[in-house]
Amino acid sequence: MTAHADLSPTLQLACDLIRRPSVTPVDADCQALMMQRLGNAGFTLEPMRIEDVDNFWASHGQQDGPVLCFAGHTDVVPTGPVQDWQLDPFDAVIDAEGMLCGRGAADMKGSLAAMVVAAERFVADYPDHKGALTFLITSDEEGPAHHGTKAVVERLKARQERLDWCIVGEPSSTTLVGDVVKNGRRGSLGAKLTVRGKQGHVAYPHLAKNPIHLAAPALAELAAEHWDHGNDFFPPTSFQISNLNSGTGATNVIPGELVAVFNFRFSTESTVEGLQQRVADILDKHQLDWHIDWALSGLPFLTEPGALLDAVSSSIKDVTGRETKASTSGGTSDGRFIATMGTQVVELGPVNATIHQVNERVLAADLDVLTEIYYQTLIKLLA
Repeated sequence: MTAHADLSPTLQLACDLIRRPSVTPVDADCQALMMQRLGNAGFTLEPMRIEDVDNFWASHGQQDGPVLCFAGHTDVVPTGPVQDWQLDPFDAVIDAEGMLCGRGAADMKGSLAAMVVAAERFVADYPDHKGALTFLITSDEEGPAHHGTKAVVERLKARQERLDWCIVGEPSSTTLVGDVVKNGRRGSLGAKLTVRGKQGHVAYPHLAKNPIHLAAPALAELAAEHWDHGNDFFPPTSFQISNLNSGTGATNVIPGELVAVFNFRFSTESTVEGLQQRVADILDKHQLDWHIDWALSGLPFLTEPGALLDAVSSSIKDVTGRETKASTSGGTSDGRFIATMGTQVVELGPVNATIHQVNERVLAADLDVLTEIYYQTLIKLLA
């Protein structure tokens, strides 16, 4: 293990953050540490505690030029069984193979450290940079995400703040740092469908209406439906049933209702309203007595090639020598909230192979590489 004093500034800060057990939505003073560093670098700080969630907004420079935002979260998912970890999940140890081990190393305290150190260096080197460099940090990304980035964005909109570009520190890389950046995400639309029948005895089916039998053809049609073709950036929209529940527990009773839970991961080729209407049309076609509770987790967003994606891609090439691939794969992120401001959003962070797993880890040297990529991107956009 390398002594703390021998580590780079990024790795020192990453270790300090990991050692704070900030299991969502608890921040455990991670943001206080980040704000102290940014405040010392000349940033204006605005803590925003909303309900039980800590957030902060920090800014350096003037909003009369382009505004670039670093966004991320200090909260981490629970560790799972601590006895299954090779090392204490909050010890932040760099092992013999050069891996920084600990909860949040990849998702996403390593990125937060790289952002802060890159920003400190940039404002020291370019104190009169163009526009503004900002930070939007939350402790409610891994949880419900109601009082975190979404709520902060609503406040920024109300104040007519502008964000031109945003880099989210989510772990985007697949094998080598910078090999993949996310330039969008699919939307997520969930639903709980209830199909009503009539309960009865299995020996007297003519006196009952079996909702399982009634719903099965409709569910099969929904599963087979081609919702859209996708586009150059997104795969076709997918529909997946994740849960079916029916029955009374007795084997001789026809149930009175069936409940199906399903989800759309949808591209920019489909709309929420369009998907909802097509589902309704199929259910009505099968003459079902039905009700749906819809839950929209996030709309799809896409950052097409332009200033931000070009700057990030060329910085990755300058620092690592490799070409990056822009991708919209994966789940949702807080980028979906920031994109509603009309902001170009990309996600760039370390390798995501162990995120949310026992023994989460990231190659320690990658965080220094990531810091340099962030720094070079700032030069290209704000210097």
